[in-house]
Amino acid sequence: MLGDSLTAGYGVKPDQAIPVRLQAALKREGRDVTILNHGVSGDTSAGGIDRVDWMLGDKPDIVMVELGANDALRAIDPAATERNLDTIIAKLKEAKVTVWLIGMMAPRNLGPQYVAAFDGLYKKLADKYQIPLYPFILDGVAQDATLNQADGMHPNPDGVEVVIKHLLPFVTKNLDDYAASVHRPSRP
Repeated sequence: MLGDSLTAGYGVKPDQAIPVRLQAALKREGRDVTILNHGVSGDTSAGGIDRVDWMLGDKPDIVMVELGANDALRAIDPAATERNLDTIIAKLKEAKVTVWLIGMMAPRNLGPQYVAAFDGLYKKLADKYQIPLYPFILDGVAQDATLNQADGMHPNPDGVEVVIKHLLPFVTKNLDDYAASVHRPSRP
């Protein structure tokens, strides 16, 4: 997972970070996968570009790209975020890595034009590259004080579990599709 603080596990114990909990959920389903946490708190989509080559050193089969939240929090032009994510996806595709895009939604106080441009960029990129899109990483968690840390932006351990519950069907479906595409059994 290439991401920001949501991937890194900001404010939770290392074993409560989304990649770790997702790997555990997949293993409970009998899927032998390893998810490496390439999350950096505070990172923007531009920072993600700088880390792609380093991450490729791990020779991943699949990369879930979860970036953009900090771009929106800083009100970075959505066109710049889109270009950066496009660059990341293109680099991964060039390296023959399967890419899954994990979306974010803009804070609603940035106005309807910004929100429409930002929220729409993930679908546009998923369509362009014909890659799976999970539309909103914080689905079911955003704006629920009981599922977030005091900052109101990062999930607490209970919030992480909700993220995993919602994300897991997307991941398992796409793992099965990936296995079929490379002619491997879907369950090791």
